[in-house]
This record gives sequence, structure tokens and C-alpha cells, in this order.
Amino acid sequence: MAALNTVKIFSGSNSSYLAEQIAKEYGRPLGGYTCRTFSDGEISPVYDESVRGCDVFLIQSTPPPADNLLELLLMVDAARRASAHYVTVVLPYFGYARQDRKDKPRVAIAAKLVANLLTAAGVDRLMTIDLHAGQIQGFFDKPVDHLEGTSVFVPYVKALGLDNLLIASPDVGGAARARNFAKFLNADMVICDKYRKRANEIASMQVIGDVEGANVVLFDDLIDTGGTMCKAAEIILDKGAKSVRAICTHPIMSGKAYENIENSMLEELIVTDTLPLRQKSSKIKVISVASLFAKAIGRIRDHESISSLFLNNQ
Repeated sequence: MAALNTVKIFSGSNSSYLAEQIAKEYGRPLGGYTCRTFSDGEISPVYDESVRGCDVFLIQSTPPPADNLLELLLMVDAARRASAHYVTVVLPYFGYARQDRKDKPRVAIAAKLVANLLTAAGVDRLMTIDLHAGQIQGFFDKPVDHLEGTSVFVPYVKALGLDNLLIASPDVGGAARARNFAKFLNADMVICDKYRKRANEIASMQVIGDVEGANVVLFDDLIDTGGTMCKAAEIILDKGAKSVRAICTHPIMSGKAYENIENSMLEELIVTDTLPLRQKSSKIKVISVASLFAKAIGRIRDHESISSLFLNNQ
């Protein structure tokens, strides 16, 4: 029989590689869980141990296919129906976050729909890192713990010991994110202004600011096909920069992303393990956020503030 308010951590099928590290850092093994699949593809999550009265943490990123999101919703429902005391969803990567507003007529706001689905399923709390847009936190009427990748990226960049460091945003929309990163490194920043005719296809790009003789670090929340980063690196080097590397929290890496990165002018691409890499690359370095999530889980368990995990408060 489970003890009252015992913490139990479970992993969905998509994030087992990261969940195992989080559980290890936390000091507790993953809970027993099985996701059965019927012959027609229908999935049925089952907890292999009691969660009655427990504080349950469910770890699952939700990139396509939609089965990842559906599995998470079913995990929440199963935990609720098994009388879990408190259900916290840990979303290392919040899928559909890029559809956070109506940027043209007759489109869905998918991020809000996902928030509604999680709330309807019975989530008590959400934990995630580097949302595509911070205001997505407002889509929930439940507490949201929004962790920051700067906690692991800033020490890495400082260790590189780069002179004349310059932070660059690959687009205007990410300027605030890049400015916050630059602040922790006491560095100036520039902006790459891009224009798209359609998704994942850049029509033109220009650099706003002087990069002559600088070691430039491009900073963004995610990398998809890699087209933007590779184009930005090429233009920045053409403008006289000494080197260009990129930092992105979520390595979606779809399409020809790996080929694009290998053939690019980037020195390296630094990412986290919120999503698994499909293949290895000599230019890609992975920094784990398992310890960061484990510390946050511990603070939630003990009803302590997690603000100490942010660089602003260190």
C-alpha cells in the first residue's frame, strides 16, 4: 500500500531516456508503467503499482505524432481514476506551442487547446522549460513552473572563454529571449531579421548590428529544420565574425536538419535532452536538464520556492 503523499515518478513512452535520468537525480526509481497497444494502434496506459494518495509526476514531451499527447492525457486520467493525491505533468517539450495565436484568419490556437485538454484531463500542475512564448503560461488556470535553459547554458558558454562575445537572436521575435541570455554573460546582442514566404522556408535575412571580429552565439528556444540557424551563421560570418555557434533548448531536428547542421558554418550546436536525437552529429553537443527538473520536483514536494533555480536569484 502506498504511503500518503509519497512521490512517484512515471515516464511516458517518448521521454523514458530523460525520465530515467531525472528519477536518478531525484534519488528514486521510475514507477512501474506499461503502455499497451492494440492491433489497431489504440493505446492503453496502465500503472503497474498503486498511486493512491501519492503525489504523481508524469514526464512526457509531446512532439508529433499526436499519440505522445494522447498518451499523456490518458496517463493523467488513469492517475486520477486511481486516486492519486496530486498530479503534476512534466513537459520537457511542449508540443504545438508554436501555434500560440491567430497569425492569420481561420487557424486554430493549438497551444490553448492543448492547455484545455490537460486541464480537462485533471492536471493539478504543469512543469516545463523554455516555452516558445512565455504567455502560454496564461493559458492554464493551474500553477505553471516555467524553468529556464539559461541555468545550464550560461555556465557552458562562460567555460568556453570566448573573447568579444556577442549574442544573436535568429529572428526579431526571439529578441527578448536573446537579450535575457546576453544579460547573464555581460554581452551585447544583434538581431537577424528574416522573412518567410512559407513555413520552414526563408526568403531573405539580414543582420541588424555589427558583428565584425566577434565570437557570436545564436540563441533560440528550438531548432526544427535548422534552416534559420544555418542561414544566420552564413550571413554573420560574411559580415566579419570570427566564429558562430548556436544554442537551442529543444532539438526537434526534422527534415534535413542533421544534414543542414553538418554542412553549415556553425562551430557547434548546443542543445538539451528535452527531445531525443535521432542520430549523432560531430557538431551537436547535448547538455542534460535532468538535474534541473529533479531539483524542481524536490522543491514542489517540499512546498518550497523554485525561484532559486533561476539565474536571476543565484
